[in-house]
Amino acid sequence: MKEILVVDAGDLLFKRLSWPIPEMEIKAASQKAHLMIESLNLSGYDVMGIGDDDLSLGKEFLVEMSKKANFPFLCSNLLDGESGKPLFETSLVKEFKGLRIGIFALLSPDLFQGPSDPRTKGLTFQKPVEVAQGMVKELRGKTDLILLLSHLGYQADMTLAQAVSGIHLIVGGHTGINLLYPPVIKDTVLLQNNPKGMYGAKFDLTFYNGESPFYNITTKRAYEGNLNRLNGLLMSKETPETQRAQYRTEKERIEKSLQKLQGQNEFANAMVPLDEKIHDHPDIAKLVDAYKSNFGEAPKPVIPK
Repeated sequence: MKEILVVDAGDLLFKRLSWPIPEMEIKAASQKAHLMIESLNLSGYDVMGIGDDDLSLGKEFLVEMSKKANFPFLCSNLLDGESGKPLFETSLVKEFKGLRIGIFALLSPDLFQGPSDPRTKGLTFQKPVEVAQGMVKELRGKTDLILLLSHLGYQADMTLAQAVSGIHLIVGGHTGINLLYPPVIKDTVLLQNNPKGMYGAKFDLTFYNGESPFYNITTKRAYEGNLNRLNGLLMSKETPETQRAQYRTEKERIEKSLQKLQGQNEFANAMVPLDEKIHDHPDIAKLVDAYKSNFGEAPKPVIPK
């Protein structure tokens, strides 16, 4: 059985651009996109949401890339401007470790530079909040957990979590901030990670049911650490009697807090630096070397220490 579900919220195929790709760079950009898809296939990706920069060479090119991927492209609010039909799959249900996980994806039209942006040619966008409400209604009855691959931006993710109930996890893209301690907004966990392949994020979840709240295991560990400290103080003969009553009251409060956490959905989030300690997949390394021999080597991003 596969141990990790690998998902991404988009902007994988091209670097972030402010203007259309220059004509002289299109061939290199196209080949790099092909390289990315082959690498993601070898990496065991399960599903990818669409980012604004994934459309840098237009609708037809991205559809071509989706056919070369061994995993589905998802976008629930992106329509073909001619047919009016979704450009990619709008949702899917993955069976994973006994859980039925419903996954859908959203792309914000606000991330583009208006109607003149060539990336939006031939495309129509539906309103993200309305689509999210419909997706939750569609997935709720046939899944245990609902996951959104969001390319709306972090502020919009927070707004969406407030507005739409029933989304358990939002894996967000575009903004590219490092949320080592993900916030929980109305029982929705918000996840984000640094861009440019600097880190990989691993989210571990102990899931009881979709109705229980979510909490970070670091909260439980902090309670347990404080409880051990208080027990030590109460057992110590050096602790003044005047302080023992205060310590007992605090101990009772922490014990009640720990009891409330029992049966709730527990998660842990970790960021792994993708530095020299991470060995390259040999087949991916060959693909990268072949690309470099034709188009040169791009500068490596600096990973913060």
